[in-house]
Amino acid sequence: MRGLVLREISLRHWPKVVFKEVGVGLLNGLAIAFTTAIGVYIWSKSWGLVLVIAAAMVISMIAAGFAGALVPIMLQRFGQDPAQSSSIILTTVTDVVGFFSFLGIATLFSSML
Repeated sequence: MRGLVLREISLRHWPKVVFKEVGVGLLNGLAIAFTTAIGVYIWSKSWGLVLVIAAAMVISMIAAGFAGALVPIMLQRFGQDPAQSSSIILTTVTDVVGFFSFLGIATLFSSML
């Protein structure tokens, strides 16, 4: 956001910015998924539940990084204020992706639960 406001990031930089944010989202997702997986296994003793929750967390964090980089750039491209509107869109994207990834993966692995 700061880079957009100071005009340090333009539309030609978007692939680099998006790739970087997706990478950070992947690393954060793996770290959080690993930590949570330990707690889930201790609590439930179910490897299926561990797999479902960990995979959904990684997918959610990657989607959040992707949307967090792309949405403000696209809003600026369309002449909108990214600082004002991006939080609403980002929250919606991360909630929807998180919800559907969790339920979708749980459906796929329902026999292991």
